[in-house]
Amino acid sequence: MASSKGSASAPAGRPRPNLVFRRLRGRRSPAEFAAAVRRAAREIGERVSCDARYIGRVEAGEIRCPNYAYERVFLHMFPGRTLTDLGFVPRSSVRGRGARTADDAPLVSSAAASAPAADETRGTFGPYDTQDRRHTPEHHENHEESDVLRRGFMTGGGATVAAASLVGPLGLALDAAAAERPVRRPGASDAGALEEAVRRIRLLDDRHGADGLYRRAAAPLRAAYALLDAGATRQATADRLHSGAGELAISVGWLAHDSGRFDDARSHYAEALATARMTGDDALEAHAFCNMAFLARDAGRPREAVRAAQAAQRVARSLGSHRLMSLLALREAGGWAGLADRTGCEQALARAQALHDRGPSDADPEWMSFYGEAELEGLEAQCWSALGDWPRAARHARRAAHLQDPHFTRNIALYTAELADDLARGGRPDEAAAAGMRVLDLLGQVQSSRVQTMLAGTARVLLPHRRASGVSPFLDRHAASPRPT
Repeated sequence: MASSKGSASAPAGRPRPNLVFRRLRGRRSPAEFAAAVRRAAREIGERVSCDARYIGRVEAGEIRCPNYAYERVFLHMFPGRTLTDLGFVPRSSVRGRGARTADDAPLVSSAAASAPAADETRGTFGPYDTQDRRHTPEHHENHEESDVLRRGFMTGGGATVAAASLVGPLGLALDAAAAERPVRRPGASDAGALEEAVRRIRLLDDRHGADGLYRRAAAPLRAAYALLDAGATRQATADRLHSGAGELAISVGWLAHDSGRFDDARSHYAEALATARMTGDDALEAHAFCNMAFLARDAGRPREAVRAAQAAQRVARSLGSHRLMSLLALREAGGWAGLADRTGCEQALARAQALHDRGPSDADPEWMSFYGEAELEGLEAQCWSALGDWPRAARHARRAAHLQDPHFTRNIALYTAELADDLARGGRPDEAAAAGMRVLDLLGQVQSSRVQTMLAGTARVLLPHRRASGVSPFLDRHAASPRPT
């Protein structure tokens, strides 16, 4: 289908109606078509808040090019077509433009990249921002087409402006001299800075948990995708940038996941998965599916967790990492446990243990530095807990906390919180209270909503046992401890 039919010339400054998209809607009302878009999004694991007004704005030409989430949905709905076949303008033609649609809208300068331009709707965010927000239709419409808040990093200073922005929010190391050079396209140094940003976020998360980091991770993520938009000259650099951006999206998704923002986490993981599939990066795809399986389990969608873990295993078989396959088997086991399928869970746990016992190798991904015997024990404890086998769960949780490297403070708190809950539910309130006290000691260093939620559940279980040894002091101290904001 020729795209020119939907992009006839129009007076300067006036939107050009998208007649192609209007024809594709056919006899369906805008509301009916919007419902079809939402259904298609769910089919591919995407999340869009499409409504009749959004469809109207597309057809009126106010949205000249959709954001990446809508792009994937539309191309899924109309396979074999491109964006221009659907009546949109090429993405390259709207880079750096304001959120509004006038062709003569001014470019966003690098100095103003972090603030709304004069013609933007105040309070809207780009697709890689991490601010807490309500996903109302009005809010969604204002930023749906507006990749500009991350693209703005590329105007007025080249790719190094974007790379330099990796420094501020998380104190990430970057060569200051390199940041000042007016390079128009990203190079190997930019890819290196992006990779270092991923390592730095993971390091801080291991030590301190996600809650204090999540809001600060917006700028590095926007900057990463701005580097992709700039386009590297060398294919090897482009591949590193895509891989780095995908890994950063997963890291930010994990920060959202661990701090209880499941919808945000799902969006970031889906972005990483799309990046992996666009570039044929099996390692990144396996990582994205791995985290999606974990998120689905925590969000109460165990069957989805099993499917995602199995998809990850199919992709990962060619990578040659037994440790990765072991972790993915544990993700599958967690899904089976959530389905109360003890046999499926035990089979997956046995595979995980056998694969782990084959030892590490050079093929193990860098991001798996957290995965060792302690994590294996901790994840197995969670499986037995989900199946209601409290003594067995407590046994594995105790081993996990004992085996964990002191560097991983967040994980020690997590395993100990798991132990406290298993002991409480298993009828050992005094031991549960002692373990809970140890978690409270760690909360001065760790900010994790997941750990705090687990500990709150343990406190509720222990309430009827206030007279047991140590329980009352634990409950009093827990009640007085600060809650996450």
